[in-house]
Amino acid sequence: MNPEKLSALLAILNPAIIEIIMKNKGLNCIEATKLFYNSDLYAMLENEASKLWHLSALTLYELFEEELETGHINYPEEA
Repeated sequence: MNPEKLSALLAILNPAIIEIIMKNKGLNCIEATKLFYNSDLYAMLENEASKLWHLSALTLYELFEEELETGHINYPEEA
């Protein structure tokens, strides 16, 4: 996938994930965005080779929660 397509996908996925974080964590947009953008999951999501971009926002949020709770992420087989 070329960088422009990945960027377009992330422009859709990231706000959806941040919205879920805001709702579930009771954070405002800035707090939720900072928390997400500083996560290992976000770094992996930016890497096209990880193929995480094909997962749903909810699944990615669950991986984000796992990272917060345990400090690591068990990536799904299909990723």
